[in-house]
Amino acid sequence: MGETREFVEGGYRYSPAAFQYSNGVAALKGYEIERVRLSEPAPLKDGFELIRETLSTAGRPLTALCACELRSPAPFTPQGFYEFNKIYVETLKAWGLYTGGKNDNPVARSNVCPEIDPPKVPSLHAFSFTVESRAAHPSCVIAGSGEARNEEGPYENKTVRYGETSGDAMREKARFVVAEIGRRLSQLGFGWRNVTATQVYTVYDFHAFFADEIVKAGAARHGVTWHFNHPPVDALAFELDCRAVYRERVLVPGIRAE
Repeated sequence: MGETREFVEGGYRYSPAAFQYSNGVAALKGYEIERVRLSEPAPLKDGFELIRETLSTAGRPLTALCACELRSPAPFTPQGFYEFNKIYVETLKAWGLYTGGKNDNPVARSNVCPEIDPPKVPSLHAFSFTVESRAAHPSCVIAGSGEARNEEGPYENKTVRYGETSGDAMREKARFVVAEIGRRLSQLGFGWRNVTATQVYTVYDFHAFFADEIVKAGAARHGVTWHFNHPPVDALAFELDCRAVYRERVLVPGIRAE
């Protein structure tokens, strides 16, 4: 198991990754993770306000936020992605979630780009937070990963089959991503057997290798939700995330839950 850090203020621990996100989060003892999906993506500023209201209603501090799922208008260039991330983390700083370290952001994240009917601005699709629970199943959320290795340098040098989208290239990309997500699960003490939901993001056909590279790996025990979306950076073609979460609901902005 790799390094994890406890974020006691939020009721979870996390696997460090980068300044904009962690590799994944898992609830501490006495807590479990709840996921909320919006009925329609909300512009990021409005989305953060919805998170604030939801946490307040649940009696949870802002630091209980542990994962965000975003939707962006189109894939970013590497530099554009960096600039967006600098803006995104400002709210996390203000909420006491991120102190500015290179790899010390506890909040997991996926950020993908719908091919059809994308939002006009970066938007919030879903979020997860911890709630107190005396008898909870262990729960976790794993951040999305594309087919680039987590290392410094240009995408041309760290991306599996960079610039290729043939069936054979997509198979290699998927194999790498599934292995990386499995590694992140293991870091937090989980495995594919614990996962309650898996999401795939790509606009390319993956049916030819779905059984061999995804099902046989154990990543589709409860099926797979396919989002016809691009990964957030224009160098990438396949992304996947997963979670072990037992409390999920859909939020309709403007309608308060009873």
